[in-house]
Amino acid sequence: MNFLRCTDITAGDSSSSSGAIREGDCVIVYEGINTMKAVYVTAKGRFDNRFGIFNHKSWIGKPYGSKVTSDSGHGGWVMLLRPTPELWTQVLRHRTQILYLADISMIVMHLDLQPGSVVLESGTGSGSLTHSLVRAVAPRGHVHTFEFHAGRAEDATGEFKQHGLSKLVTVMQRNIEEQGFPETLHGGADAIFLDLPAPHKVVPSAAACLKPNGRFCAFSPCIEQVQRTTEALSSSGFTDVITYECLLREYDVHRGLVYTGVELERPQPKRPRRDPKPSTFAAAEQGISEQPREEASASAAEESAPTEASVKVEPPAEAATTGFSMQQGSDTSGLEEEKAGISGTGTDSSGGEGQPPAGATAEAVKPPLGAEVGKLEQQQQLTPLGVGGLGVRQALRMVHCQPAREARGHTGYLTFARKFVCG
Repeated sequence: MNFLRCTDITAGDSSSSSGAIREGDCVIVYEGINTMKAVYVTAKGRFDNRFGIFNHKSWIGKPYGSKVTSDSGHGGWVMLLRPTPELWTQVLRHRTQILYLADISMIVMHLDLQPGSVVLESGTGSGSLTHSLVRAVAPRGHVHTFEFHAGRAEDATGEFKQHGLSKLVTVMQRNIEEQGFPETLHGGADAIFLDLPAPHKVVPSAAACLKPNGRFCAFSPCIEQVQRTTEALSSSGFTDVITYECLLREYDVHRGLVYTGVELERPQPKRPRRDPKPSTFAAAEQGISEQPREEASASAAEESAPTEASVKVEPPAEAATTGFSMQQGSDTSGLEEEKAGISGTGTDSSGGEGQPPAGATAEAVKPPLGAEVGKLEQQQQLTPLGVGGLGVRQALRMVHCQPAREARGHTGYLTFARKFVCG
């Protein structure tokens, strides 16, 4: 199989990235967002997990991205994904510590890799970065990777061959710190990456291998290594030396209930429509004496209730002492404002405190405006608290975003530089 079948035009394979699964292919079995496994398909193979039993022969011929159910009949299912360098980094078998996506993306970008580039890598390890380097330079470029451990170099060679990358990558067993890069590669590299205990020892050899304006990168877990490497780069004629630390912090973003004891602002209740003229009862409540109704209204009230005793409305005693006079049918709005500071006894003209006059209509005895508003607010407080509205004490439905407590990634420093040539 080929990790890069969709981009490898040298192999004469016109298969697309959604091609069918064949025997011998590597398939990424997706069980969940954090649970994936790499499986090599064989005719008699079987994959077992908590979702059931899956026979490989039922996968052959299906396109990548298919959802397959278990053959044990329990209704479990998995997704069959095409392997990519990103997915392979998450499922590979660790022979050494590896670089993850945050560092890999920075390395590929700052090395300015493109199809046709030639890259030298020292420290093959588990091959996590090598797969991304190969994809960046395919289909016409090449990656030369060096590993001082013979067993790891042999494992990496077989893995690249099984993934169909042998035409794009060459693995060699060599101690680069002691021997440097082979002379056959001098002057032919576009970029160099070092993941070594003492990268400063390899800087002179790297300068000999890089083309003019070539890019250099070294990964170091200790700041002392960075200091020695930057000194060696400056002595070897490199420029634009810069060091980064890349850490990956995940955020958990989901929509759900958030419980809180803080009450948000409630919508203001709609106030009842105010009468053009306040009622006698409301005026008495506010401590304002109101002029008696016109004679026509009083006559109508007397005819509608002949059994009730008629009430004679007289101006209060304060009016006589202060020189004010009240006449029926006259406008007393200004008079009431002037008398507000003089007569505030809160009694109506009938002499009964807080009681409506006899013979008043139903409109005149309705409760005051403040009482109606208080009743509406009380009803809203007694209403069962829902979810997602304003003024909810217990819970709100909203998008919740919470960062992880720790940043993930291989803690270390990436040092970049450029080979500068005058003229």
